[in-house]
Amino acid sequence: MNPATEADALNLANGFVSLLDSMEDTCAMDASEGCTEVVLFPPFPFISKVKDIVAEKGITVGAQQVYYEDKGAFTGSVAASMVKSVGCEYVLCGHSERRTLFSDSDVNINAKVKKVLEFGMKPILCIGETQEEYDLGITEEVCAMQVSKDLAGVSKKDLANVVLAYEPVWAIGTGLVCDADQANEVHKFIRTVLEKMYDKEAAQAMRIQYGGSVTPESVDGLMAKSDIDGCLVGGASLFADKFARICNFESSS
Repeated sequence: MNPATEADALNLANGFVSLLDSMEDTCAMDASEGCTEVVLFPPFPFISKVKDIVAEKGITVGAQQVYYEDKGAFTGSVAASMVKSVGCEYVLCGHSERRTLFSDSDVNINAKVKKVLEFGMKPILCIGETQEEYDLGITEEVCAMQVSKDLAGVSKKDLANVVLAYEPVWAIGTGLVCDADQANEVHKFIRTVLEKMYDKEAAQAMRIQYGGSVTPESVDGLMAKSDIDGCLVGGASLFADKFARICNFESSS
């Protein structure tokens, strides 16, 4: 539920764009390799106006979530067709806060993933273990179960339009840290799950982002890892200077 007002959202978008003036390699979805794809996920009321501001820099927008029904008496819900019509190209599915605070089940998340794909958008499927699950040492089991359930019935062809984001819930806003090496090992494990579900080609092609309290201080180390393909940025994205620094991460290549 941030930013709190339309004015705050537009000021943030303008501030972010101004800081990217020197960044030559931002690109829109499906552009050629060698550039940094940036996607913003504003709250629903601000999507259209934020899109108008950031589109000039090749930045696209997405929705923070959708409901899996097309129409009906679901007061307060937002359909995939609605966010598609205002220019969204991505939709978050299964974000940790939707799972924990709103009891979003794997069955519902799977339905949302399929609905997003049906409308020609790309789902960013968020998975990850809670503090309790981490303490029990069942990170791999939890991630494997979520990937298997949430991608059930998704074809290899459609999988090419899915992005995964590993969110260790215990490392978000808690002061605890999931270091780059630890995150990379989980990402590698996720690829083994995908290889069993599909094949090696699909597993290696999958973009897997890291989303556990990414900061300007941690981004370079994360992006240097072999199996971390991007970042899902939370709190730091509410500060134009911090988010711009993350987008301008220093590549080790």
